Amino acid sequence: MSSAQAYRSKALGALTNEIGVYALCDLDGQPIYVGQSVDGIRTRVRRHLTSARSDVIANRQIDVWEIAYVWAWPVADVTQVQPLEDAVFQHFDAEQRLMNGKSLSGSAENTVWPEKQQVQVIEEADRRLRLDPAQRLPRQIQQYNLLVDYILTVKDAAHLKRSLEAHFQRLVKYHKTFL
Repeated sequence: MSSAQAYRSKALGALTNEIGVYALCDLDGQPIYVGQSVDGIRTRVRRHLTSARSDVIANRQIDVWEIAYVWAWPVADVTQVQPLEDAVFQHFDAEQRLMNGKSLSGSAENTVWPEKQQVQVIEEADRRLRLDPAQRLPRQIQQYNLLVDYILTVKDAAHLKRSLEAHFQRLVKYHKTFL
């Protein structure tokens, strides 16, 4: 196990395993994907970050290299999970398009957000190195290309094209930073 994998594993050990909602956040601390877990947040996030049984990884919607933080909002009751996920999704998708393929549009009004837990899953020195536009732009180009290829050769679906749009917005942002 590499030191980066060991760091991530230890960091994930500190993440709650209660049910609730989570956000995978990029190197800038910006959410890029919002999900829910009724089996345990830590367990679900670990699957994303190791690509074991994670559709968003298998479908090329997320580049794990870009994930530096995980935010979690644990809840006490399973009936709170979906309304909270809708609220969190709508809030962050309005700021910057999320990589989620589907758009969550349930009622988010009057949803109380529990206290957020934040865990950094890569070492700070590594995060700073990855912020370098000379590393970040080529990674984003590659991820965009992988998703286009997946859509063209495996599955042409609206939810994947929604993710592709989010990747394109990030690509433009990284391109401008690179220049």
